[in-house]
Parts: sequence; C-alpha cells; structure tokens
Amino acid sequence: MSDLSAIEKRKLEKVLGMSSGYVLNFSNRTFEEFFLDTLNISIFNSKYEYGSGSKANRMRAFWDQEPNFIVAQALEALIENWDEYAIEAPSEDFMKILQRLKLSAPVPDIGAIKPNSNEEGFEALSKAVRESIEKNEPTTGLDRLHTFLIKYFRNLCQKHNVLISKEIPLHSLVGEYIKAIKTKGLIESDITERILKSTISIMEAFNKIRNDHSFAHDNKVLNYNESLLIFGHVTSSVRFIDSIETPKLNQSKHSFEEELPF
Repeated sequence: MSDLSAIEKRKLEKVLGMSSGYVLNFSNRTFEEFFLDTLNISIFNSKYEYGSGSKANRMRAFWDQEPNFIVAQALEALIENWDEYAIEAPSEDFMKILQRLKLSAPVPDIGAIKPNSNEEGFEALSKAVRESIEKNEPTTGLDRLHTFLIKYFRNLCQKHNVLISKEIPLHSLVGEYIKAIKTKGLIESDITERILKSTISIMEAFNKIRNDHSFAHDNKVLNYNESLLIFGHVTSSVRFIDSIETPKLNQSKHSFEEELPF
C-alpha cells in the first residue's frame, strides 16, 4: 500500500474534485480506459470496490492498496493528459506529492518495465520483474530483468530492421540498437550517445551477474544494494529509450458522458 498521509490524501482529493464522487471529468468508461492504458489495471475490479463503488471511492481504494510507485505512475499519467480530463491546472501541492511518491520508490522508473510487443508471456514476465521491486526484493528479480531486456532489445532491433541471430547476447543487442538509432538521427547530442554506449559494457557485465549471481542458477545471489543499483540504472535507461520510441502525440479531446458518480 502507498504511504500517503491523511493530509496528502485530502489535498489530492481536492485537486481531483472527489468530494462529489467523481474524479476530474472522467466518465466510467474513460476512467476504466485510463487505468487499463496506463497501468494495465482494471479499476472496476472488486479489489477496488470501496463504500459506494464510485470513481472517487475506487481511487481511494487504489491509493490504499497499491505501492508508492504505482500510485505515482497514475498521478504522473494524469499530469501528462491533464487537459484531457481537467479544466484547472494541478496545484503545487499535487506536484509535490507526486514527486515525493516517485522519490520514495526503491526504483523510481520501475514502471518503464513493460512489454514493447504482444509476444506471449511478455506481460507476465514484465509483471514479475515489477513485483520484485514492489515487494522490495530486487535480488529475486535479477534473472527475470535480464530476460526482459533480451526480449525488449530484440524487439527494438527488429523494429529498426537490424538483422540479429537468436544467439546474440544482451550487450550486442544493445550495441546494434544504439547504432541503428544513431544512424536514423534519433540521438541529438554526443553526451547522450556516450551515456547509451556506456550501457553496452554494463549489459555485458549484467550477463555475468545473471549467470553467476542470480536465481537463474544455483548461485549465491548478489546483495540487496547492488541489485537495487542494477535495477535503477536499467530502468532509467529503458525509460529514456521509451521516450525515443514512443514520442508523445497530441491527443484530440473527446466528449465526456454524463454519469452519476454513485
């Protein structure tokens, strides 16, 4: 569960207009779509049924049941699409609460670990990686994080028409991908290219960690703090790559349905 204080919850509720049972200008349909699209969560699941079952009460249940980084993802997604669902700008308090939740998560960018294809089992794998951080057990997720990265960069190479063999290791996949996006002009600065290229050697070292210090085999696993460091570097890199691959598009506004909040 998140550690939102009672005061923080009241501030969020005020900004989101939850006193009436609504959340911003969401209809039931758009509320459901928002959580499915941003978090792959079914907000109308009985898990989030609380009190009257209104959108506001479901949001309260969501805050109570999900960890900080998941709640932060939802609030950040609201900010990114604010004009779609609200009239007035979010308050300074809202932004401060969002920032605190993000910084309090053991791996702030863990939400970036999500499938970039519809490959069977990819969502389940991604979820298992995220859950290892949600449970604050990064050592248990190292081998699955490595497998996720193999699938993730293989898909990116295919997207950019890079010929790769089935046996190519993780660091080589990363290297081929970086060459492809550099050739296409998707990297603007030398320092960004250098940072990304440094990831190649890090991923090469990660191969050894996966084989010798994770639960992929009968190993003595890496310690907590170093496992957390690996997760942090990898997830921030994936988040940046996602920003290259999926630039934000201007979304057209759509009309909202008139619905009772209760």
